[in-house]
Amino acid sequence: MTHDITVDVQRLPHAEGLALPAYQTAHAAGMDLLAAVPDDKPLIMQTGQRALVPTGLMIAVPPGFEAQVRPRSGLALKHGVTVLNSPGTVDADYRGEVSVLLINHGEEPFTIRRGERIAQLIIAAVAQANLVAVTSLPPTDRGSGGFGSTGR
Repeated sequence: MTHDITVDVQRLPHAEGLALPAYQTAHAAGMDLLAAVPDDKPLIMQTGQRALVPTGLMIAVPPGFEAQVRPRSGLALKHGVTVLNSPGTVDADYRGEVSVLLINHGEEPFTIRRGERIAQLIIAAVAQANLVAVTSLPPTDRGSGGFGSTGR
């Protein structure tokens, strides 16, 4: 099921001339975020380096939703560049610039140029839980089996 919602976007001066995020296909879940680095100063990420890359966008996510910043599979596969805190969360009450925390896990330096597609932005519904302290939990077949316990 899809929900059509409106998300207000404010473009900061360093994003002038860059396209707004947009879905590339009719059934795409994410919109590409673009790097708002200066034309004359691309960002060169050395192997193992982290960088907070500006998008030049501020967004007003409606209450009951969040924006998730996720990696682009092509960058990860081809260059080893991914979103470090994946998925990054943009809460509905955040009004600062959306930036993307990237890391270069690749074997070579990676250059981020102005307008480069660096991540995906997904808008998702949020449910807030009411936690209730109890003395025991109801049993399940799995029990306390942790990592790797379901593939027996």
